[in-house]
Amino acid sequence: MIFRVLGIGNKRPVFTEKQFDFIRNGKVFSGGKRHFELVKEFLPKNYQWIFIKSPMEELFKQYEKANEEILVFASGNPLFYGFSNTLRNKYPNAKIYTEPYFSSIQLLANKTNINSNKLISVSVHGRSWKELDVAIMNQEPLIGVLTDNSKNPNTIADRLLKYGYDNYEISIGEDLEGEQEKIRTLSLSEVIQYEYYDLNCVLLKRKGKKAHYYGIKDSDFIGLPGRPKMITKMPIRLTSLSLLDVTNATVFWDIGFCTGSVSIEAKLRNPNLEITAFEKRPECEEIMGENQQKFGVPGIEVVMGDFFEQDLANYAKPDAVFIGGHGGKLFELLNQLDNIISPETKIVMNTVQESSKITFKQSCKNLNWELVEEMNIVLDSHNPITLLKAVKR
Repeated sequence: MIFRVLGIGNKRPVFTEKQFDFIRNGKVFSGGKRHFELVKEFLPKNYQWIFIKSPMEELFKQYEKANEEILVFASGNPLFYGFSNTLRNKYPNAKIYTEPYFSSIQLLANKTNINSNKLISVSVHGRSWKELDVAIMNQEPLIGVLTDNSKNPNTIADRLLKYGYDNYEISIGEDLEGEQEKIRTLSLSEVIQYEYYDLNCVLLKRKGKKAHYYGIKDSDFIGLPGRPKMITKMPIRLTSLSLLDVTNATVFWDIGFCTGSVSIEAKLRNPNLEITAFEKRPECEEIMGENQQKFGVPGIEVVMGDFFEQDLANYAKPDAVFIGGHGGKLFELLNQLDNIISPETKIVMNTVQESSKITFKQSCKNLNWELVEEMNIVLDSHNPITLLKAVKR
């Protein structure tokens, strides 16, 4: 299969002579409804137009029936979260030639006269918040965001404010190069006062840097009412995360998260880390949310209820696991984990009671896990804590 993908803007296109040749000699064309309206005057007689619309499988069937080189008109830069990438994923062996136009984010940067040397671009268009969360946690100086109807300037500004990233201002480009074009730069708090044209993108420009946490004081966390000491202490917390090698991990499970301190520190160390945190005490859900907002840590998946009653197949398989609580069922928990995790997964647990230490070590033998670390730490007047690290083999 052969595809020729031409990027166009949101206005009557100006084609090169070479591009005109491709169009004049073409037979099968494709694009969205908006693209068709922009280019129909240039199409040759007896052309076939295949509209790009859902369901995509029906679109691909039409492509496969065409038996001709297909000239596709696409928005902006088709290699930037665009249709050329979609084609490459579907047809890895196809010949795909792409001639890009400016992406909407490039247009907005140009129109706002912003130095884009350090521009980081992300998309939340039909996607999760993850890319944007990582960018703001890393406090990138300039972030371009491709939006959609639900993840729009209002909800983006609300998310940044919710997690304390009020050190950004936002530029919003609506209907760029179109008849309704509007560009405005606002504070995040001003954004929620307006409605926006559906076709838009935004630039987030950092005005100053927020404090970056590395080892949060225990007293700074919002804790369980009446149980302020019910937290994995900071030196133990950081040592546990070091043993789990969270900076190189991909998916992290925090079982028995309580205040969320371990998950929050893990995410601060590695914003790309996918975290699922489990807890059965209902009051901890609100505490976790408050601590996430306090320390600017979005993107932790919180699962409430008894761990043993969860369908764990619904969650990404971890390569690092912290056991903060087990409800007196440590043996059962470790056996359940063994049925899920892959070889080389790291498991860390902090024990105070001798019985828990014995159960963990005996389970390692039974499950063929390698106990690779046993570390005893005493903090102030607290009871000694044994940090245990195992790796499934």
